[in-house]
Amino acid sequence: MLGIIGAMEEEVSKLKECMEDVTVTKKAGMDFYKGILCKKEAVVVQSGIGKVNAAVCAQILVDDFKVSALINTGIAGSLKNEINIGDVVLSSDVLYHDMDAVSFGYALGQVPRMEVLSFEADQRLINLAKKSCEKVNPEIGIYVGRIVSGDQFVSSKEKKDWIHDNFNGYCTEMEGAAIAHTAYLNRIPFIIIRAISDKADDSAHMDYPAFEALAIERSVKLMIEMVGGYQ
Repeated sequence: MLGIIGAMEEEVSKLKECMEDVTVTKKAGMDFYKGILCKKEAVVVQSGIGKVNAAVCAQILVDDFKVSALINTGIAGSLKNEINIGDVVLSSDVLYHDMDAVSFGYALGQVPRMEVLSFEADQRLINLAKKSCEKVNPEIGIYVGRIVSGDQFVSSKEKKDWIHDNFNGYCTEMEGAAIAHTAYLNRIPFIIIRAISDKADDSAHMDYPAFEALAIERSVKLMIEMVGGYQ
């Protein structure tokens, strides 16, 4: 069974509409929609924004629904000039940009006393997502690279450059690393999928509301194709 997480209602409402035989379970302030999506068993849920909400949601999917994989769909700000609004980034790996234990000898972004700096996404899910996106969104750029997360909407060039220079991230958002971290601890495969809604710079506060709907539309098309092809 697939666990599909979106931070905002806009990111999961279309998926819920496509589901059949739905039962809804309420827990931790979240509504977990379990049913059939594209002929596959799935649970679709809005986690809420931020790392704690995302981690709580992911762990409930693991514990209560026994999901076999976690997919996080949503939108993000681009960190690279060549990645434009409307393009899609698929996670190669994910890490925190707001974790700093450098004073204790850890790499910037590394959670203290963890063996890994970043959390690697599942290659099979990456391949499926890339193939699915190429089919349903042939007009856009598709990138596989590092996604970075923090409890911050990045909207200044200075912060954008700092994140890019320190982590070589492809895009930045607010939930992916927490979901990846949870998947890593539970030893289940995951992928973070992000459609670009803004450039994560001084124009972000203007671009985000203008392009949010377009980014979400492309994410939904990708998700439906991907779930249908999941084995």
